[in-house]
Amino acid sequence: MGGFFGVASKNDCVFDLFFGTDYHSHLGTRRAGMAVYGKEGFDRSIHNIENAPFRTKFEKEANTMHGNLGIGCISDYEPQPLIVRSHHGTYALTTVGKINNVDEIVKDIFNNGTTHFLEMSGGDINATELVAAIINQKDNIIDGIKYAQEIIDGSMTMLVMTPKGIFAARDKLGRTPVILGKKDDGYCATFESFAYLNLGYQDYRELGPGEIVIMTPEEVRTVGIAGKEMKICTFLWIYYGYPSSSYEGVNVEQMRYNCGSMLAKRDNADADIVAGVPDSGTAHAVGYANESGIPFSRPFIKYTPTWPRSFMPTIQSKRNLIAKMKLIPVHDLIKGRKLLLIDDSIVRGTQLRETTEFLYNSGAKEVHIRPACPPLVYGCKFINFSRSTSEMDLITRRVIKDLEGSKENVEESVLQKYTNPDSEEYGRMLEEIRKQLNFTSLRYHRLDDMIASVGIDKEKLCTYCWDGRE
Repeated sequence: MGGFFGVASKNDCVFDLFFGTDYHSHLGTRRAGMAVYGKEGFDRSIHNIENAPFRTKFEKEANTMHGNLGIGCISDYEPQPLIVRSHHGTYALTTVGKINNVDEIVKDIFNNGTTHFLEMSGGDINATELVAAIINQKDNIIDGIKYAQEIIDGSMTMLVMTPKGIFAARDKLGRTPVILGKKDDGYCATFESFAYLNLGYQDYRELGPGEIVIMTPEEVRTVGIAGKEMKICTFLWIYYGYPSSSYEGVNVEQMRYNCGSMLAKRDNADADIVAGVPDSGTAHAVGYANESGIPFSRPFIKYTPTWPRSFMPTIQSKRNLIAKMKLIPVHDLIKGRKLLLIDDSIVRGTQLRETTEFLYNSGAKEVHIRPACPPLVYGCKFINFSRSTSEMDLITRRVIKDLEGSKENVEESVLQKYTNPDSEEYGRMLEEIRKQLNFTSLRYHRLDDMIASVGIDKEKLCTYCWDGRE
């Protein structure tokens, strides 16, 4: 994933940029950067934040950078923002999104002229650099941004900082948010709506799908109108989003309470306590406890002093180890108890299986699992939820493969049966997952209930990872 923050101010913007960007640290753990523009021109800094938080790495820049325009980002993959010199002049660029048709776009760009791309350490092309190359195919930046939105398969939200102002562009179908704040001396653009509240900004508005605006210290002006169709990622509420954020007017924490409440209404589990897997499962668990009357408790605690952020290393073996190290059991709240545990989702199942095992080893009598979303059956094609090379990394797909006689390529019509909570296939899949992960019982949130928990028209929500419908 990733997050961004941009400021256009009549005064020096670096204080706001520093803290506004830092408020996105839960969205990535690999790279971060800030770029500013002022009297001395462009200035930029990028740091690796894998071993130290954003504030520690950028403390020097917070005191030495100066400018009235600035953009910052937290990135889970590519180094950014980039500073680009082109026929448009010099500009800085940061992006959040996913490009599925990289090879096709690169081929077209090569065919249209001579250029080159610098590979990152993993051999991939920096997606932000590719977006800059697309923008540079057109005669002006606005047309370049529109062209990028038109040809990119996936999603692409961006901030483009020029000497005249900052262009903010939400991806074509609004899968990720762009939210604007306002105060007396300027405006800001952010992924997370709460990021500007303590900096003195008031809510201004959200950009519509595909909308492009230019933000200056004096005004925000629309230069590309919003589209009518929206497919915002529902996983923003389930997992990605910080509890105090809101998207399309719906608060993350409130949605999670709703989720847990609706889970409880369909459940009849016999449990002594309800608990959430820290941190994203906690609000779901509170909603469940309030509705069911089963007491909420914290039978294990996440050790936040050295593992404060929710995202973890991309290497799976390290993720598994760190997931285990982060959670500390409270034996007095576990021993002899029937626990009902709510996690935001089950992806591979490895981490939750290990969590369940240490609960049993700590004396739990039963462990009932209630994921806050339906089974993930399809790999996300639209945002960087995971860079898994195969959908077979999903525990659902591995189980379906076994149930279908070891067929690697299961027909779509068959897959759809496994997404239907009222089908026999769905029931068999859940039972096999339950056995493999050693749960006492397993019940997923239903898709219709999850959508009701958000309270937005289903046609405006992306639910592809659960039902395969684009």
